[in-house]
Amino acid sequence: MEQVVDQPNAARRLLLFGLVSAYTASLIPWALAQEVTEADTAPFVALSAILAGRQSLDSVQALRLYKALVADDPGFPAAAKALLDTIEQRRIDPMQLQKTLDDEKSPLKLVPWRIMTAWYMGIVGDGAKARCLAFETALNAQAVADVLKPPTYAYGAYGSWTRKPT
Repeated sequence: MEQVVDQPNAARRLLLFGLVSAYTASLIPWALAQEVTEADTAPFVALSAILAGRQSLDSVQALRLYKALVADDPGFPAAAKALLDTIEQRRIDPMQLQKTLDDEKSPLKLVPWRIMTAWYMGIVGDGAKARCLAFETALNAQAVADVLKPPTYAYGAYGSWTRKPT
């Protein structure tokens, strides 16, 4: 009795390859593929996408935040690149990143905090050096924009929020 061996179906293999490729591509943060105007901003944009869990971030705001972070700390670009390399090499889950950095007493432990404060609060710097670079475009406002609309102005005269109510 002769055994019949099926030949591989090229169309089926092409379809399977396409589905696997599409699924794999969906796992890559698209912010990595966005145009970057400065070469040093690429690690910052990639880290921002990973930490914020967003596939797309505003490139104009990214550049503004990046420049402010560098102005506060000239070593920020190297630290951002080192953190991105660490995440990629060790495949650290973003949800466990801060705990891992804290447990290891890593010199990079403040980098995620600075990036997330910049994106979600729109603030870069601390204390007297703090400056607001985004308000209604900060991610904390965008996260609730379907229900809440943060005001873009004060409801009273200038300084009215500083007086105690009567």
